[in-house]
Amino acid sequence: MSGAERALLSLREKAQAVACRQIKVGRLRRTFKGHVYKINVSFEIKGGIRLYAPNQDVFRALRGSNIEDIIDVGIDVASLASDPSVAFKWVQSNIQPFSQDVNFYYIAVGNELIPGPQAQNVLPAMQNVQNALQSIGLQDKIKVSTSISTVVIGNSYPPSAGAFSSYTLPTLQPIIGFLTGTGAPLLANVYPYFSYIDNLNTVTLAYALFTSPRSVVSNGQLQYQNLFDATVDALYTALEKVGGNNIAIVVSKSGWPSDGGVGATTENAQTYVSNLIRHVGQGTPKRPGNYINTFIFAMFDENMN
Repeated sequence: MSGAERALLSLREKAQAVACRQIKVGRLRRTFKGHVYKINVSFEIKGGIRLYAPNQDVFRALRGSNIEDIIDVGIDVASLASDPSVAFKWVQSNIQPFSQDVNFYYIAVGNELIPGPQAQNVLPAMQNVQNALQSIGLQDKIKVSTSISTVVIGNSYPPSAGAFSSYTLPTLQPIIGFLTGTGAPLLANVYPYFSYIDNLNTVTLAYALFTSPRSVVSNGQLQYQNLFDATVDALYTALEKVGGNNIAIVVSKSGWPSDGGVGATTENAQTYVSNLIRHVGQGTPKRPGNYINTFIFAMFDENMN
């Protein structure tokens, strides 16, 4: 059993928790097919899962479960952007047949495509998927967004100085306008691990793992005891600076590796995931008490990743 899977055993122990019962499901596993329903039952998932591409076998397993789902489009975003009929066909094939009894919450149009060569295609693809949903009356039930990494933040310290980088803002600004208009959240992959290994001289392991016994960063009246909160609040500040005050953040992926790098151990993975589960219901210093909808990476060990 991998460290990620051992860490996820804590989900059963904390099934009574209010927050963070969401799990991300990847596809880079040879033994994937057929396990989702069994895992759903054994781990008593009552929150949601994220799928990186539509999978009708999984959709059938999810029928009637009330599990909240993020579905990534799983196809070339450029085709969705350039041809509205591609978006209509995608929605009609993958969403409409299951929309009555599968709890689709969000459609992610692209994962960490900003910045990058596909960045300019994200917004028109989102608009075309939104129009396709509207054509079958699902625009209010299912929200369209995109999943970003925290690399889009040009400045994150202190959190009150959070700002999007100059090279991502031109792409993000109209997307933020789209999200404001539709009431959709911004999906963000938040990995304190990467900030930790990139700043070993200044970021402690305890601050990254939620185990610091005291505040580490003082930001005016706000005190930060963990890196996750500081990252999310920097992102909230960045949104506010460009008119996204009312946009919620959904953490579409977070976790800790169990092997392959500095601090990547089974014990640290379990510590991070367990503490994340306990923590997200508390909100952040900037937005205390606001539940942070969070998806854990990952339900399965991706043994081809």
